[in-house]
Amino acid sequence: MKSPSATLLAEVRTFRQNHPDVRYVDLIALDIPGHFYGKRYPVEMLEKVAAGSPLKLPQNAVLLGAQGGLFKIGDYCFNDGDPDANRRLVPGTLKPVSWESQPLGQMLITSDGTAAPIEFEPREVLTKVLERLQHKGIHPVVAFELEFYLFDKKLDNGLPQFSRDPLSGDADDQPNLHIERLSRFSEVLDDMAQTAQEQGIDITVITAEIGPGQFEINFGHCDDGLRAADWAALFCRSTRGVALKHGYRASFMAKPYLQFPGSGMHVHVSLYDAAGNNLLAAHQQQPLRHAVAGCLELLPHCMPIFAPNHNALRRLGGTVNAATRASWGFEDRDACVRIPESDPRNLRIEHRLASADANPYLVLAAILMGLEHGLEAKREPITSLNEDRNSGTDFPVEMLDAVRAMQQQPVVRDKLGAEFVDVYCENKRQDHLAFQQEIHAREYRWFL
Repeated sequence: MKSPSATLLAEVRTFRQNHPDVRYVDLIALDIPGHFYGKRYPVEMLEKVAAGSPLKLPQNAVLLGAQGGLFKIGDYCFNDGDPDANRRLVPGTLKPVSWESQPLGQMLITSDGTAAPIEFEPREVLTKVLERLQHKGIHPVVAFELEFYLFDKKLDNGLPQFSRDPLSGDADDQPNLHIERLSRFSEVLDDMAQTAQEQGIDITVITAEIGPGQFEINFGHCDDGLRAADWAALFCRSTRGVALKHGYRASFMAKPYLQFPGSGMHVHVSLYDAAGNNLLAAHQQQPLRHAVAGCLELLPHCMPIFAPNHNALRRLGGTVNAATRASWGFEDRDACVRIPESDPRNLRIEHRLASADANPYLVLAAILMGLEHGLEAKREPITSLNEDRNSGTDFPVEMLDAVRAMQQQPVVRDKLGAEFVDVYCENKRQDHLAFQQEIHAREYRWFL
């Protein structure tokens, strides 16, 4: 077997051979709010990193706020000297970037698997959850679904405009599910799908959603949770770039229009043992009920992950298929946790609460934590929506309430890591305060 460095070196050399015009490669990772940060490396320097040279970036780059600023979080950022931390290249993620004007490559980097992983790095948080499950003989299979909107490339006084129908040239301002919209926007959608496939992402179904200019992309089921989350993160990056190339803006913003449906991140998860048996289907599906109970119990304490900003909180309970309480049901899209109809082999949950702009690594970590907790506690879930349309438990819909609920929950602190929980919650608290520091024009209209 090849050593990790030999495998990476072969990957870089093959890339250089296949793409001789590429001079630079973006080395990228996802921060806490779900934005990519990193460095642009000359490709010949990347070969040295692949061969074993150190790759270091500031540790505190992970802590950036939603607008890119640094917050004082404990001793981080301002009292720690802003130290570097080692990163490593993620094998198999070196791909060409086709949406930029000049030839370019990109590759994921991470601190997980290094000598001193960053405890609050999203990919490291998910890695720890997956490793713990593996030690217990639990092997998740995961599939993400992402909704997004296409806007016109030009903003109107900072506000988004409806995307233009390529056929008529008029604004695509009518909400519908018509498949003809896939044909009318086929040029940009096909490019998005092809570009994603070039990035190694398994794209399956494309759907025209209810909102004007709104679409959904489904990914294939993947037995590697890290790779499934990588796909979701990389898809957001490539889709924004492809949209701009075609004269649109692609946005995963949770609630761009109050009068139209928001955009969600739906995550399908099934659990298997080492022999390939579906753990949720055993004993007349009793483990499924326990897993659902665990998800619902911890859901109110993970709201800063599922709805990570003020706009994401606007999406909840607003229009179609957006849950207002922690609930579950069979074939019920109003539920936070939906059980799709399937055979025992493919029995799974569909977690529907997260917004499309949530951090996919953290969303998956929180869902798996809930499933794990449920299997351990072995409690019965609340009544399903199929039996009682009013069933459900409340969850916080104000950011400071959500942060307090997350920071004080002992199971969440134990299973996601106390250091991560404290850092993440303070990041969200500081983002909330920064958001409040700007006077909106509405305040002048109301109170001047």
